[in-house]
Amino acid sequence: MKKLILLFLVITFSFQQPEEKLHTVIGKTTYPFWLQIPKTVTKEEKLPVLIFLHGKSLSGTDLNRVKRYGVLRAMDKGRKINAIVIAPQIASGNWNPDKVLEILTYVQKNYPTDEKRVYVCGMSLGGYGTMHFVGKYPDRVTAAVAICGGGNVADGCNLAKVPMWIQHGDKDYIVKLSESQKVYNAIKKCNPNADATLTIIKGGNHGSVESLFHQDAMYDWMFKYKK
Repeated sequence: MKKLILLFLVITFSFQQPEEKLHTVIGKTTYPFWLQIPKTVTKEEKLPVLIFLHGKSLSGTDLNRVKRYGVLRAMDKGRKINAIVIAPQIASGNWNPDKVLEILTYVQKNYPTDEKRVYVCGMSLGGYGTMHFVGKYPDRVTAAVAICGGGNVADGCNLAKVPMWIQHGDKDYIVKLSESQKVYNAIKKCNPNADATLTIIKGGNHGSVESLFHQDAMYDWMFKYKK
């Protein structure tokens, strides 16, 4: 009887194990980062990659801060993302696209990734970082979402090469809506047919738009694209 109970507990425990493994990677790249590796169906399966770039308030040297909002916060609340998730942290200053690329390259070399499915999203300073990264390395990104951020008008033609969903609240007094509008306009000026969308969130302020990370729409939109 005891053996049956023990077997039952082992089986039950095994089914309760998390489907993903989230851990930190420190010292391998310039930026330290969180990394989620989902369980794969087969060893040959190649997984999409989702990069999340945080805002200024999460900068520092404590990686746990990156869990305070955004993709990792959504995961903590139960969202399942069937992708390799990368969430780096900057100590201060702005996101450097070369250092973000360093992380992406490291992960692609060491894990079974699908290079045709690489997605980037970010909020506030991370929204700027998203557009700076896509603006410099459009060939490495499949689709991107930039929330309450901005970018370089000069990157308009490169940004036009990648499906972009730009979102901004009309009550944002920290980063003005015009920051997103001018980049969107630069994209459309370069290519009127570019797959770029600007969504203005009525009543949205700089903090409330974080709710987008907890909704299906952003993930469904990104993951439908494949290079």
